[in-house]
Amino acid sequence: MSLFNKSAPYYDVIYDAAGKDYKAESQCLIQLIRRHKKSKGNTLLDVACGTGRHISYLKSSYFVEGLDIDPRLLAIAKRRNPDVRLHQGNMLTFNLHKPFDVVTCLFSAIGYMTTLRKLQRAIRNMSLHLKPGGVLIVEPWISPRNFIKGNIHATFVNEPQLKIARIGRSIARGRVSILDFQYLVATPRRTQYFTEGEEFGLFTHSEYVNAFRLAGLKAKSYDKGLIGRGLYVGIKS
Repeated sequence: MSLFNKSAPYYDVIYDAAGKDYKAESQCLIQLIRRHKKSKGNTLLDVACGTGRHISYLKSSYFVEGLDIDPRLLAIAKRRNPDVRLHQGNMLTFNLHKPFDVVTCLFSAIGYMTTLRKLQRAIRNMSLHLKPGGVLIVEPWISPRNFIKGNIHATFVNEPQLKIARIGRSIARGRVSILDFQYLVATPRRTQYFTEGEEFGLFTHSEYVNAFRLAGLKAKSYDKGLIGRGLYVGIKS
């Protein structure tokens, strides 16, 4: 299953242009892990690891593995981190048959769970991969209260051999937000236009905290988080 059928080769350059700072985010994560983790080990699983940008910074501090549903993004992650074990799987159903000291699910990937039941199942499945005293760190998607219907946004890449314009519009249907992306990509060889859409579940703070509670985790939340969307840290007893 590929969520980024055409945009995968441009994923990193687009978010670099948008100013995403994986190094700073990873440093913040390391501090949070040190503050909350009670288990004695040093293993970390990054769920929905994408192209492995966080992994490339976290692997100097932890024995890291990654998991993602998208084979195209995993291929990029493997080229970036040839020394790291990567798995293809769905956060709802994966089973690696071993626990970790830390499990992360970042950049609002949890939002791909578009129903409350799926959210709870994913949090529970990730918690099952935690050692006692381990921590689950989840970066949520935007809450229903803060989601702006009809919001438009744009990201531009302006490199000598690559020009990209990604224009997005956000709408909502019930408790599901829909991001409609239009891409225009130019290289010396060709210019192409394509569209992609993403759907994210809109969940409240209480719903996230309750999902952690149902999974047997004690949750602590940070309003700002890594990029302003908040952050949840669940500790397994």
